[in-house]
Formats: sequence, structure tokens, C-alpha cells
Amino acid sequence: MRELEQGILLGILIGEGHFGGDGRQAHITVRMHSRNRPLFEWLLQVVPGSRLYGPYKHGGRDYCQWMVRGAALRELLPVLDRLPLSEISPETYARYRRMKEDYRLP
Repeated sequence: MRELEQGILLGILIGEGHFGGDGRQAHITVRMHSRNRPLFEWLLQVVPGSRLYGPYKHGGRDYCQWMVRGAALRELLPVLDRLPLSEISPETYARYRRMKEDYRLP
């Protein structure tokens, strides 16, 4: 992943990212309005193995959800670990670290 792509991804994750899991495996998700489809398509290209779900219509909302988990997440973690997330957004970094600890990720 190029440096510019890393920076854009970092900004997206700070602004919209959720770090968690389903109890069995960790995942990172981004949920936004369906009109952001080009951004979701970009995420799919930049993070191989990630997936896009939706569009969903629920409660008057129209959204899609991008998700990275499994092997794709394991490949992404070293990239994220090299980025200055802790300096730029300590709160987001805390959620990222909690996900890694909860799911025993390196």
C-alpha cells in the first residue's frame, strides 16, 4: 500500500472506523451512506480480501458496510501498526488496541 493510500485509510478509520469482532474473530468495519460507494470501491482495491455488504435500507437510512477480517485483517495490521494513529487520535488508537488485545492479535 502506497503512503498516500495509507494516509487516506488512516483518516477514514479515525473518522468512521469501528474496531471490534463477533466473539470469534476480530474485524474492522466502516459504515456509511450508500452514496459513498466510490469510496467503498476504493477500500476494496486498497485492502485486498476486504468485503462490502449492502446497500441496506433500515430505519430510514441507506448504507453500506465495508469489513476486513481474517487473513486480510492479519495482513493489514502491520500496516496500521506503522501509522501514527496513537499520536493523531489517541481515542481511536485505544479502540484499535482493545480489539487487538481482545482477540489476541499481534
